[in-house]
Formats: sequence, structure tokens, C-alpha cells
Amino acid sequence: MDIASWIGLFGGLGIVIFGAFLGGSLGGLFHIPSLFITGGGSYLCLYLTYPLGHVIGIFGIMGRCFKTYDFGERTLVQKLVSFSEKARREGILALEEEIQDLDDEFMRNGLRLVVDGTDGEVIRTLMENELNQMEARHNTQITLVNAWATLAPGFGMLGTVIGLIGMLSNLADKSSLGPNMATALVTTLYGSMLQNWLFVPIAGKLGYQNSMEAKAREMVIEGVLSIQAGDNPRILAQKMLTYLTPKDRKVIESDVMKD
Repeated sequence: MDIASWIGLFGGLGIVIFGAFLGGSLGGLFHIPSLFITGGGSYLCLYLTYPLGHVIGIFGIMGRCFKTYDFGERTLVQKLVSFSEKARREGILALEEEIQDLDDEFMRNGLRLVVDGTDGEVIRTLMENELNQMEARHNTQITLVNAWATLAPGFGMLGTVIGLIGMLSNLADKSSLGPNMATALVTTLYGSMLQNWLFVPIAGKLGYQNSMEAKAREMVIEGVLSIQAGDNPRILAQKMLTYLTPKDRKVIESDVMKD
């Protein structure tokens, strides 16, 4: 569970509610018809932009930002260096037994190509193509969330206009002008909140997760190609360490940079 996402979700909402409470307007923030117009209307318009399956699955996509994903960069370095050392001692074919137990399908497929004697350029092309397709899928999902973020404020303004039309049609009742104006403006508030409190931050977190997973796969590609090329394990280790943060690098540097 990603604690940071939960802090952002409830913290942002709490600050808005607390501010409204201090301003004496807390009761006016809750208006079910405005919520239907802003949230429901903007969501349904997504069906005009994306296929049915994408829009139905958006809530599962957004839920990913509340989960913690560990792509195990340090473990990747250690595994790849270990495979390199074994391949150097016993030959590439010695990796065949090792890769059967790998949980990382991407690494397993790459090393299997190495064991099968596939040319390095072919391996790079195949693995980079898989990486590119993964990023394309993720970017489509992120764009879907950003599309909702774009539509929500527009529907908020639409709800405000609808409320103003109702208010102006009943100008004879002066006592209702203030409450009706407040109700009309609530939809603008909902649209702004959905965009800035929810959808844009979620899309940002999904983008961060995508970049971390892509980096892990780039590490695998470089490591697999280094093994295929017969590089010294120390060279492979140096390549892999460049992907790590200084803190993580210090933790494993002594283990993977052995003489």
C-alpha cells in the first residue's frame, strides 16, 4: 500500500473541508445534483473518446496509484552479475538451468534468447519492442486519466451555467438569489477539485510508476546484452550501478564489484 497516495487523498480533501468550515460555508459544499453533473457527465463523455473496455477499467487503473510496486533494481543488478559470472566460468549454456526458476518473465525471455545463440542486435530489437509496447499501454492509461481531468472542470462550468439559468429565471424571489448562486458555483468547485485533487495527481503517480518499471526493464536489456557480448562481470556491474541511486549503490557496490 502506498501511504503517500493515501496521505495526499485524505489530506487534500481534509484541508478543503477544514478551510470551508473555518469560512462558515461547509454545509454549502455538498450538493448531489452538482456532483452528478460534474463527475457523472465528465465520466460518460470518456466513452466518446476511448473504447468501452478502457473506460470501464479506469477505476482499476487509478487504483494502481494506491499500491506500492517494488521493481527490485538492486536485486536485478545482483542477479545479472551472478549470471554473468556463471556464463564466464561455465559458458552461456550453463544459464539454461538457472533461467527456469526466474520469476521475471522479461529477463527470462531475454536470457533464453542468449542461450539459444541469438544475435545481439536481434535480442535488443525484440526486448526494446516489448518495452516500447509496455510504455505505450501505460501511456494510454495515463492519457485516459488526464482526459477525465480535462473534462471535469468543463462540466463544472456547465453545471454552473445550468444553475445560473435557474436562478435568473426566478429573479422575482430576491431571498433565493444568494442560495441559488452558491449552489450554482458548487459545480465549478467540484470540477476543479476532481481535476486538481484527484485526477492530475493520480496521473502523475501512474507516470512515475511507469518510468520506474521502464528503467528496470532497461537495466535488464543492458544486462542481457552484456552477458551475450561476453563482457567482464565487473564491466556489467559498472553498467548496472549507474541506474541506481547513490544510496542503493553503496549498499551493493562491494558485493557486485568483486575482483
